[in-house]
Amino acid sequence: MKSAAIVYDFDGTLAKGNIQEHSFLPELEIEKDAFWADVRRLAREHDADQILIYMWRMLEEARAKGTPITKEALQRHGAKTELFKGVTTWFDRISLYASQEGLALEHYVVSSGNHELIKGCSIQGKFREIYASRFVYNDHGEAVWPGIAINYTTKTQFLFRINKGVLNSWDDAAVNKWTAMAKRPVPFERMIFIGDGDTDIPSMKMVRHQNGQAIAVYDPDQWGKGEDQRKAAAREKLHKLIAEDRANFVAPADYEEGSQLDVIVKGILGRYAREVRERGDASK
Repeated sequence: MKSAAIVYDFDGTLAKGNIQEHSFLPELEIEKDAFWADVRRLAREHDADQILIYMWRMLEEARAKGTPITKEALQRHGAKTELFKGVTTWFDRISLYASQEGLALEHYVVSSGNHELIKGCSIQGKFREIYASRFVYNDHGEAVWPGIAINYTTKTQFLFRINKGVLNSWDDAAVNKWTAMAKRPVPFERMIFIGDGDTDIPSMKMVRHQNGQAIAVYDPDQWGKGEDQRKAAAREKLHKLIAEDRANFVAPADYEEGSQLDVIVKGILGRYAREVRERGDASK
């Protein structure tokens, strides 16, 4: 069977909000809006990357409360993450559909969120690889420094790692090595990227440019009529994605069978399978 892949952002795409907000920040008695406002302020003040700043603030806040960050603690927090409707059964269902169409489907995460928190989620075993921001740990198992910080532009690097089958974050030589398109394990033309926010825009654009498909999803609870600022911001963000030709499709983050997203993804996979059959070539 020919390979295909769905690449997901995580925060706001598979799970509600930012993953730190479900358990990590509440346990430290930190109000989420205040935390992110402080991250944005410090990023402006220091002319710094917001991903590195949020990771630094996680370390500082945990130390201040006398609870140093460990992998085990983060995974415990991650286990409490609230996922969108249908997510827990989505991967097996959509992989089965792809298989019936003659495609070997793989699932990946490329996220600016925290790797260790995602690894604690109930669905972590459904992914071939999880690329996300992660910490470096000392000999006592305590997080001491950001090891990987994935922002809106570096996300595209990991799409090439998937495309070329380089399933780590450190081997720059392998990902930069020239590889014939026909020999790449996961062609961009059979890749789907699903994301929700500004950090996903370069990835959406690149996948589309390479003849793959990009889907923008939104939280149904933050959508609809009214003057609520969060809803207005959500509408404006999606309007821009459509107006600026970033995404092929827009749908609620509802992963249940028969949902709009389910129909869209099955339609795309069906098209990929048909193109493979029509070409009848020996490419990957």
